[in-house]
Amino acid sequence: MTAPADQPPELPPLEAVGAALRASWSRDTSDDPEGWSAENVAIGQCAVSALVVRAIYGGEILIATVLDRHGERTPDGHAWNRLPSGEEVDFSFDQFRDGERLAEPLVAEPVIDGDPTRHLRLAERVAERLAFPIRLT
Repeated sequence: MTAPADQPPELPPLEAVGAALRASWSRDTSDDPEGWSAENVAIGQCAVSALVVRAIYGGEILIATVLDRHGERTPDGHAWNRLPSGEEVDFSFDQFRDGERLAEPLVAEPVIDGDPTRHLRLAERVAERLAFPIRLT
């Protein structure tokens, strides 16, 4: 169903956005294309996914240092979303499979490492799957 021209389209449900993200992730949207695999499609997808989720729902992007299973800092960071409702949404946390945790987050803009068009590619794929316009700013 299409919204009237004077109304914005209805927001897609979070579950649909999560499914569209997962179906759209690939080596060419990951900031770790060498580490990306079909067995762990979430690797390197946090920053681009957070930008897509914010473009759909608004809110803030949170970024934290990744801690290893012993609580030691790693060189990695992780990004996810805080929606305007205050709910936090992290569609790519399942990339961590060895007991990693996150340090205290900050509200910040993610850095798009590697290919600077990865987030545009992901947004296009997700928009097509959802039949919902996504405009990254």
